[in-house]
Amino acid sequence: MIHQFKIYDTNIVLDVNSGAVHILDDLAGKVLSCFNEKGRPNEEEIKLLKQEFGEVPVDEALAELQTLIDEGLLFSTDPYEEMFTHKSTPTVVKALCLHMAHDCNLRCKYCFAGEGNYHSEKTKMPFEVAKKAIDFVIENSGNRKNLEIDFFGGEPLLNLKTIQDTVAYAREKEKSFNKRFRFTVTTNGLLLDDETMDYLNNTMDNIVLSLDGRKEINDAMRITRSGSGCYEAIVPKFRKMVSIRKDKDYYVRGTFTRNNLDFSEDVLHMADLGFDQLSIEPVVLPDGSGIEIKREDLEKIFSEYEKLALKLLELRKQGKRVNFFHFMLDLEGGPCVAKRLRGCGSGTEYLAVTPQGDLYPCHQFAGIEEFKLGNVFTGINKTDIVDTFSRINVYTKESCRHCWAKFYCSGGCAANAWNFQNDLYGTYEIGCELEKKRIECALWLKAQELLG
Repeated sequence: MIHQFKIYDTNIVLDVNSGAVHILDDLAGKVLSCFNEKGRPNEEEIKLLKQEFGEVPVDEALAELQTLIDEGLLFSTDPYEEMFTHKSTPTVVKALCLHMAHDCNLRCKYCFAGEGNYHSEKTKMPFEVAKKAIDFVIENSGNRKNLEIDFFGGEPLLNLKTIQDTVAYAREKEKSFNKRFRFTVTTNGLLLDDETMDYLNNTMDNIVLSLDGRKEINDAMRITRSGSGCYEAIVPKFRKMVSIRKDKDYYVRGTFTRNNLDFSEDVLHMADLGFDQLSIEPVVLPDGSGIEIKREDLEKIFSEYEKLALKLLELRKQGKRVNFFHFMLDLEGGPCVAKRLRGCGSGTEYLAVTPQGDLYPCHQFAGIEEFKLGNVFTGINKTDIVDTFSRINVYTKESCRHCWAKFYCSGGCAANAWNFQNDLYGTYEIGCELEKKRIECALWLKAQELLG
């Protein structure tokens, strides 16, 4: 399988199964378009090209393409389908998302968790629950040494003391069980002060800071309980947080809606503020919400991603490297095969823990009773749900099996599939289209780096 596309003046072809990426001139691109899915050229179409461009140039292009085919770098076979079609993965938990607070000091208009309480009562995770969650992941992680804990909400800093106690407890347990914890916190920033920033900088392996971009965009969506925007309150704090972070991981994460389809301007605005690790995600909401992404918005969004890729390239040429999360691809190393085929590992390797200690496949399933797997105090008791998640991969999802992007998106988000199709093996189609475009732009950026 191949995927051939053009962005600006660059013809690119991706050989899906080998991962090889080729940059073609215009004639080679036209010649390749004459090949069928089995890698054989249509003689009539080739004949017409020879009449238009000359026999020798077309034959030379054919010979070059055939060399790539012979070397297994074009129209290569899939080495994984037979292996993974019927494969399930044993449950070895390596990451937990701890819901430190089902409460929030913002009222974001697009939040899937309501007012941060997941459409239930407001509550905070007691230390006894967090402590048991650490015990649970250690007990269920097998021989895996590196474990991950995400402090999430609502707003997790509403429960800072429990975060501090949990980190200290986990660090104590590391020595006894030969484990190494990596901690991440996601915050809206309102509760950041100098002391809290110093603590997070010293203990968190990654910090995610929530900001939607330009002031008018951010403040239209990310609203305090009093009804005001939060931009002026959080941006100075985020700039200070990033300044003391130095070479430690962080990123500023935003959401774009139908109200700002020109979201590249928000990315560039955040870059102008001094942030160089950025992500801005498309909102995921059902029809009728008023700010959801619609199919008729796709062409505008595609154009915006291309515009953003070009702007980021210009910045790199000026010596300023801004990393946009969705354009970051490793064509040489990257995730292992199993990760590329199965994605985030929700429901098996990655679980969410509510303030009561209930276990769910991920934070987006929290509160959906049919997906409650068990509790950190009693363990997992709905192994049938875990088994279902363990069988999800790009080959067991029919819409993914023959998709050129499958090794990059890993089958997409199970929660989105459930929310939009009521089927864990389904897909969120608009999300698929957006992901494909982001991958094309990422490959184009890589191509420009190679071309110098």
